[in-house]
Amino acid sequence: MELAELWLFAASAARRLVRGVKSCRPAARRLLKTGAVLAALPLGGIVAWAQAPEASGEANLKLPDLSQVTFYGVDGHKLLLFGILFCVFGLVFGLMIYQRLKHLPVHRSMREISELIYETCKTYLITQGKFLVLLETFIAVVIVLYFGVLLHMDAFRVFIILLFSILGIGGSYSVAWFGIRVNTFANSRTAFASLRGKPYPIYKIPLDAGMSIGMMLISVELLMMLFILLFIPGDYAGPCFIGFAIGESLGAAALRIAGGIFTKIADIGSDLMKIVFRIKEDDARNPGVIADCTGDNAGDSVGPSADGFETYGVTGVALITFILLGVKSPAAQVQLLVWIFVMRIAMLVASAASYFINGAIARARYLHADHMNFEAPLTSLVWLTSGVSILLTYLISWQVIPSLAGDTTQWWKLATIISCGTLAGAVIPELVKRFTSTESRHVREVVTSAQEGGASLGILSGFVAGNFSAYYLGLAMAGLMSIAYMVGEQGLGNLMIAAPVFAFGLVAFGFLGMGPVTIAVDSYGPVTDNAQSVFELSLIEQLPGIHQELQRDFRLDANFGRAKDLLEENDGAGNTFKATAKPVLIGTAVVGATTMIFSIIMALTSGLTENVDKLSLLHAPFLLGIIAGGSMIYWFTGASTQAVTTGAYRAVEFIKANIRLEGVERASVADSKKVVEICTQYAQKGMLNIFIAVFFAALSFAFVEPFFFIGYLISIAMFGLFQAIFMANAGAAWDNAKKIVEVELKQKGTDLHAATVIGDTVGDPFKDTSSVALNPVIKFTTLFGLLAVELAVQLTAETGGMLTHLLAAVFFLISFTFVYRSFYSMRIRTSEGDKGSPAPPQLDVETKISVR
Repeated sequence: MELAELWLFAASAARRLVRGVKSCRPAARRLLKTGAVLAALPLGGIVAWAQAPEASGEANLKLPDLSQVTFYGVDGHKLLLFGILFCVFGLVFGLMIYQRLKHLPVHRSMREISELIYETCKTYLITQGKFLVLLETFIAVVIVLYFGVLLHMDAFRVFIILLFSILGIGGSYSVAWFGIRVNTFANSRTAFASLRGKPYPIYKIPLDAGMSIGMMLISVELLMMLFILLFIPGDYAGPCFIGFAIGESLGAAALRIAGGIFTKIADIGSDLMKIVFRIKEDDARNPGVIADCTGDNAGDSVGPSADGFETYGVTGVALITFILLGVKSPAAQVQLLVWIFVMRIAMLVASAASYFINGAIARARYLHADHMNFEAPLTSLVWLTSGVSILLTYLISWQVIPSLAGDTTQWWKLATIISCGTLAGAVIPELVKRFTSTESRHVREVVTSAQEGGASLGILSGFVAGNFSAYYLGLAMAGLMSIAYMVGEQGLGNLMIAAPVFAFGLVAFGFLGMGPVTIAVDSYGPVTDNAQSVFELSLIEQLPGIHQELQRDFRLDANFGRAKDLLEENDGAGNTFKATAKPVLIGTAVVGATTMIFSIIMALTSGLTENVDKLSLLHAPFLLGIIAGGSMIYWFTGASTQAVTTGAYRAVEFIKANIRLEGVERASVADSKKVVEICTQYAQKGMLNIFIAVFFAALSFAFVEPFFFIGYLISIAMFGLFQAIFMANAGAAWDNAKKIVEVELKQKGTDLHAATVIGDTVGDPFKDTSSVALNPVIKFTTLFGLLAVELAVQLTAETGGMLTHLLAAVFFLISFTFVYRSFYSMRIRTSEGDKGSPAPPQLDVETKISVR
């Protein structure tokens, strides 16, 4: 397509967008109008770009012919074709568990509640889907301008890249939807299984649900990656991988941020009612409980599913990019590409095999037991999977790359490097448990502090747990990465440039080596949390003739008190293992981002042959970029928490005005849906401010100076790592301290319980909003930076620095506007128009919140 035609295409698309804006919400309209204006801003520069020689970078990566190297008589292309069969196996595995969960026995009262939760989840997901379409349209304009206008790609190529970015978003969205459907089957079945008074089924059902999601998620992502690798022409594949990764990151970032805000608005709104009205956990009369259940899925199922899908894909793209940029020999490139994908396929097998082996052991030990430590079989599953994965890593490396560019020792060295990451996938959860488990001394210290000094000392003790955890986890990651570095120094540099960077990328790959199991233990938590709520909301204890009905229809003698105790105990295990997955994902983001940043450095330094001195603290823009990155991380933490604070206030206000404690058994469905609507509204408002600020900050800083941007990317990765670990583990410590008071000390409704509930509400946005969203934010910024920095460099080369710096200033002003709005337009305001003064402490019904 000629330049004029392509520009007309983009302009026409922008006009159609603006015409469609009127049907959108005001915030979305502002987003699209801003995008249309920015599409027009650099027109003069774009015309100049079109005359420039073809840019070098990730967009022009070309995959080598995989069939040029054979492995035991089978060429690489055919060997990976067999991998598709394993992906199909993973899909079938996930669907079989899905069907089994669907047909487990459940009482109608519990099934009705879980279906109500699913319906509200559907409404939330549909709303988020529409918003994702708007965000993808915004990204599509950038893709068309970059690939079509700047790089002269023909219309069909641009269409293919757009298609794969849509597939990336669609993949994140679809696995999130699947995760919600599975979890809302499992929650009611778990609640019902508790009536038999045995712990084993209460453990087994949530784990099965998690494995179904994990196997489906990894299989879908791997299938898409293999499709690009095997069926897309080599000169198209590089841009398609980049487009796919950007789509994944965009979808995961939006779903993680919005889901994290939603779930904590609902959770805080529901929890505070326990203190205000002295009602029990998940009281059916509380209209916030359904929203809380929806939030458990929106934040703890949708978010991790989309995040895991994106993390797995982006790490793969980072390694593929490095291999094509940094490895000298085409034959070695093919060997490494085939090896990585065979390893990914093997990890599916390792996870499935470990699940069955561990399941058989757990069944033999606990099937008829009256008591069990719910964390024990989950811990053994993680360690068993890690061990099996490491064994397969060495075996497959020995078979697939016995000689790499003539070096017969690299197979075990590369296997050792990956194994450092796989080991981290087991060591990190073990360390996290030391700060978040109900058996942890740190968590018990939080309880003791709250007993002796109330909520204030309890909160301070949680801060201690989070800070200590960052120390130990940081050293563990550094230690394992150091081992990988030292092994990589033993000859790996003869195959490629910057071998340590590749080693760190392989460590990130190893983190995800047991991806299905990591996702499974993470998904365990929302099911156990929902199961408690379903039990209470069903009011099954109060149904007339329920004991006779259960005996007649299900042949069980229900022990309701015992069932509730088991569900609460299992929820503590769910809290712990939700916490263990978060540092694994954030660690992967940071270690993997190192590999992606290297790709940008390679482009800026012409393969490390020039401007290397600018990657130094002696180059002022590089240092300034590091400072700017830290600033963005701390702003993001505040902005995401502010959205939760304001939304929770609004939810509490509504619940207090509408809760009925006399004369009713449960809250009305209409009131429950209204709370869901409030949560969705503030989740989207908060996400919109955050997304636009992050998006235009990346553009602005890339246009300021390329090495300033490198410093910025390194900084957000490093600051983000420790901020996320601290917040996630402090929040989990507060959560399980409350669980100890409820389950072990049996002190619900006491002052101690109120103190730990306050600690938990402080920890809610820590662990489930700000910390978890840093992972996709880091990766989206890094991936989008691949395009942004090349745009900036090319524009500077063609037009000089004036236009580039002018655009940097414009982009920064837009970003800063939304940074400002993320607090000043999200404050709690009173109906009298008070500008920022605190609302009345009694939460008067007349109080309003203005979000403009």
